Order: sequence, then C-alpha cells, then structure tokens
Amino acid sequence: MRLILLALPLAVLAAPATAQTADATPVVAAERAFAADFPALGLAGSFSKWSTPDAVIITGGRARTSAELFGNAPQTRQPGESLIEWWPVFAGVSMSGDLGFTTGPAAQDGARYGHYFTVWKRQPDGQWRWVYDGGVGADPVGQPGSDSEPRLLPVATVGSASSETALAEVEEAEAGLAAQAAADLKAAYLQYMADDGRLYVAPLAPAEGADAFAAALDGWPQVMAIGAMEGGGASDAGDMVWTWGPVAWVRDGQPRQGHYVRIWQKRPEGWRIVLAQLVPAPPSAA
Repeated sequence: MRLILLALPLAVLAAPATAQTADATPVVAAERAFAADFPALGLAGSFSKWSTPDAVIITGGRARTSAELFGNAPQTRQPGESLIEWWPVFAGVSMSGDLGFTTGPAAQDGARYGHYFTVWKRQPDGQWRWVYDGGVGADPVGQPGSDSEPRLLPVATVGSASSETALAEVEEAEAGLAAQAAADLKAAYLQYMADDGRLYVAPLAPAEGADAFAAALDGWPQVMAIGAMEGGGASDAGDMVWTWGPVAWVRDGQPRQGHYVRIWQKRPEGWRIVLAQLVPAPPSAA
C-alpha cells in the first residue's frame, strides 16, 4: 500500500485542462491535498475520500478495491495510528488533462521507508480521484524533501486516435515486453523505458536515465514471466496509459510472484514506459 501537503482551493483541484494547456499542476495539487488530509482522517478516511470506489490497491499479493479495504473502516485517524507522510518528486499528465500520476518518498512517524506511486483520473465532475495507489521499498535516502517542486514529465506531443486504440496498442507493447522478458528481462525493459522515466527496483534508489536503468535492472532476475494486462486505463487523448498485471519469477531457487504497474506515454517513436514498479507478493503467497 502507500509506502500528502497544502490543501489548495477546490477550483484549482477541479480545473479542466486542454491539450494545449495541460500540465501536471492539478495532479500534484490533488496529491498534496490527499496527503494533507491524513493527519485528521487517517489511512481509511483519506484513502476513501480521494479514491474512486473501484480504485486498485495491490497488497498482500492481490489486487483489492478502495471500497473493499476502507469502506467499512473508521473514517477518522484512530488513537495510536501512525502518521504517514508522502510528497511528489516526479509527476506527469496526459495531453487531455484527464489522466496523471505522481510518485515520491514516503515516511512513517518521520522515518522515510520507501516510495509511493499514485495514478490519478479526472472525474466527470472535474474532481481528481486516484484509481491506483501502491508503494515500493526503494531507498528514499537523498530524495528531495516535501518543500521541493517535483520534476514534471513533458506532456506528450502525439496521441492515438482514441483511448480504445491506445489501450490496444499498449496491450501489444506489453505482449512484446513479456515475450522478451521471458528470455532477457534487462534487455526488454531497456528497449521500452523512456530516458526521462523512472524505474523502481527495490531496495535500490529510484533509477532515472538509461545508465541508471541498466545498473538497477541487474537487481532483478534475468528472466520473468509477465502476464497479460489485468487492468488499467487510457487518457482521452490516447497519449497515456496505465497498466497492471501478474508477474512471476524465481529467486534463490524459490518461486515468487507479484504484480507489475506501469505508466506508458506515446512518443513519436512509439510507446515508452515512463514509470515502472514491481509489487512482490509475500513469499508465503508464492
């Protein structure tokens, strides 16, 4: 789960965007407002408030919805409940201004312990709500503090004919990645990663840039069995897609399993991964 700061005026969080004016500022504002609610509302209250009911959280080796996890839980922070803080250091948004993401360090009771990753979707009423939230134990040491401004992914300059077309194209790209990963995981990822993207290979620090990707990928097994997409979504402009699905590998002779979560952005040269995360299941679940 989430491994949060100044609440901005509602009009800012709800402001629509166009292909010409789209930027990640509203997504960052929503993330900070989400985080700012945690001290009063706690985990269940803040997560319920800022998610769609069917938003996906991968925990304990399986995907569950926000409503399933938090719908019946107390909607205020409970006595003794740890204080979780998080803040964005990397964010992006689609050309149509309706799909975005943020990621950055997370801390529990003041001690940093990993990174969160949230996918945001602008709703028909203009409000931003997250549709995926996850965490990874990547080293947060040396990451910018909560008072820093996040690095913003440049908005795409090309898109597919529709969101449905974009999903179909990314599904094909996912199949290509999976086929290569069955023989050489590192080569597969290096082919599809965007140079300005971010890759999480826990417990290493986040990797940014081709050289860092190559070094970090040495921390994963040589091969992985990547399953077909089980969920995700695409922007109206057909330029950004998020995906998740199952993955399996062998570590120290023992079978392991988990899930991948990725953000794809369309580039003139094709679809590229701009954010990638592996969420391992507990060893006992393998």
